[in-house]
Parts: sequence; structure tokens; C-alpha cells
Amino acid sequence: MALVVQAYTFMYQYANSWRPSPKKQSDALKMGVLSAAQINPAAAFHPAETHPGVIPYAIASRDESTAQSTAKKYGFKKHYGSYEALLADPEVDFVYISTPNGLHYEWASKAIKAGKHVLLEKPFTSNGAEAEAIVQEAEQAGKILMEAFHWQFHPAAHLWRSILESGQYGQIISTDAKMTASPGVPHGDIRWQFDLAGGSIMDATYALSFTRYALRAALPQKILSAVARPYDKDPRVDAAMNATMLFNTQQGQSVHSRVYTDIARSWIGGVVPRIWELPQIEVETEKAVILFYNAMMPHLYHYIAITDKSTGKTEYKKLYSGGPIWGDVETSGGKGGKSFWSTYRYQLEAFVSKLQGKEPACWVTGEESINQMKTIDQIYEAAGMTVRPGKV
Repeated sequence: MALVVQAYTFMYQYANSWRPSPKKQSDALKMGVLSAAQINPAAAFHPAETHPGVIPYAIASRDESTAQSTAKKYGFKKHYGSYEALLADPEVDFVYISTPNGLHYEWASKAIKAGKHVLLEKPFTSNGAEAEAIVQEAEQAGKILMEAFHWQFHPAAHLWRSILESGQYGQIISTDAKMTASPGVPHGDIRWQFDLAGGSIMDATYALSFTRYALRAALPQKILSAVARPYDKDPRVDAAMNATMLFNTQQGQSVHSRVYTDIARSWIGGVVPRIWELPQIEVETEKAVILFYNAMMPHLYHYIAITDKSTGKTEYKKLYSGGPIWGDVETSGGKGGKSFWSTYRYQLEAFVSKLQGKEPACWVTGEESINQMKTIDQIYEAAGMTVRPGKV
């Protein structure tokens, strides 16, 4: 279940923050952070501490006292009481943006105009039109922009996809991805706000990402069905979404895919939260059923279960460093990375490599992010709901 996994990640990152920090390189990049969001320590602060090429330089919050206390706690050199002030600082090389969804485009655009590279939290933008616009703005400005789909940078994700593409288990027939929150997202949280691009398929965008990553898919061939359970306090917002789609693989095969997201998952008997429902995707191939359990935060715990259809036997695999992509890469932590690195730390490794003019081990392209947001738009439309409002 997503919120429990996130909480464990915060504790995991805190524990690893006690490891000795490496000496910073003389040409280390100065990181700025827009917002004091709860995800920041796990997603940006602690990964930056362990990267010799990154200095936690400045943080901005709309409440200056919050920015000041956060800067003191996490060792930032500067703090600002406005996002504009941070973007005006010429020392900042790149910014990590973790504002509410509906503000992603606005502040990414302003950061690019201020000459900063951008690591932008997911979901990338409020809708597909904003995604296309911000990618174009970054390209025209010559700035690097990437959506922070951190799970895709972990060795376990690469192992999983290499298994799917090995040919050993035949072609993919169907996929079934799930991401739920039980206990649910509290009432009043920004994820329930329509004007801030809230909603289940937005917040749990990982489930769709698992699907498209497995298939190397662009846009769906067709949305077969999309049924939403509206939020009881605002029917424009989806508390849950159940969508089925047809995707084409790169080999031209049609694959039936189901995506289920729920940010207010019911408790069993009204008393037992479903905390064991970690984000996952099951892929059926001609010869096997392959489950990637806890695909969102595999650094905490995960397994890839491969069940042979003919024998019923299940084989389990796990991977925390090295692997098909990182295995031969000399990282800032040694060849193949470190087994204690989180998904966010692997992500930062790739992002910094790109900023340093190197070829990153893996990347989330602008086209992939555009297609992700356009698919979400299509799901909302098929469900009879309004696409999240945007600035373009």
C-alpha cells in the first residue's frame, strides 16, 4: 500500500543518512529545491548527501520560517521565502520541483526561463497539453528536464524488463497493474483538490507507468473501458479508477492491460487496512505469469515471481545493484552502484550524469512523459470525467 511504503522509505533514507557523506567534487552541481514537501528528504535531500557531485544549496518555501528550519536541518547553505527568489539565485544549477501537481508546469516553466535544469516530480504536469509545452520549452532553452519516475532507475526494474524481453517466456498477452492507499489519503490533502490536478490516476500514476514501461508503449491503441469511483466531497476527482486498454508492443502485438488505482481503499470489515497491497504489476506471457511486487519502492523490498504455466512452479528473483543496465557502469559509488541506494539515489546518479555531459545509464524522455500524461487524459475522458485543468 503506497502510503505505508512511502513511510518506510522515509525511515530507510533517514537510516542511510548516517552513512559517511563523500567529499564533494570541486565542480559539484548546486541543487535548489522548490517547496518543503514531505517527499523531499527521501527524494532529494538524502540522495544529494551521498552524491559527491551534488551540493544541497538552496531551498524555497512560501513560508520563510519553514524554509529556514528545513535548510538548517538538512544542511542547505541558503533558504528563501519565495520560489522566485531561489530561481533568481545565479548559483543554483538545477532545481528539484515537488510542488502540488497543478503547479508543476508553472514552476518548471519559470525555472527553465531562469536558466535552470529541472528534475520534476510525477505526475509530470496536469495534462498532456502542458506536458508538450514544457518539453518544448526545455528543448528551445537548451535545458535538461526529466520527470522523476524514480522506480525506473532501480536495478530491479531493469531485471524485470530484461526477463520480459528475454524471449524465454514468449510474448506478452496481458498486464494488470495496481496501486492503492489503505489507509487512504486524508481528507483535505492536496491530492483531493481538482484545481491542483488531484485524483487517483494522477497520484497513483505509477501503475500506468509500470504498464507502459513493461511494453515500451507509447499511447494506447484504444481505451476499452474506464470506470471511476468519484470522491464523495468532489465528484470531479476520482478516488479510484479502473481502466482497461489495448496497447501495441514494439513487435506489433496487441496487449490487454488493466490499471487499477485507489487512494481511499476500503478496509476489510471496516477495521483492517490493506497494508500488504504494495504497488505491483502482473504480466501474463505465453508461458508464464510474472509478478513484480513493490515495483514502486524496490529498494525497501521486492520480488519478481515467475510462475511457469505448464508446471505451476514459481521462481523468485531480486536485485539491488548492478544488473542489465548498471552492471558495467562506473558510478559515483563504484561499479554498478550500491545495494543500499534507493530508487531516488539511482535516479539522481543518472540525472547528474546527464548534466555533466555524460550519457546516463537510463533516462525518462520527454516523449515518454508526454505520452504518460496524454494517456491519463484519455482515461479521464473515457470515464466521463474532466481532464485536469492546466495553464496552456
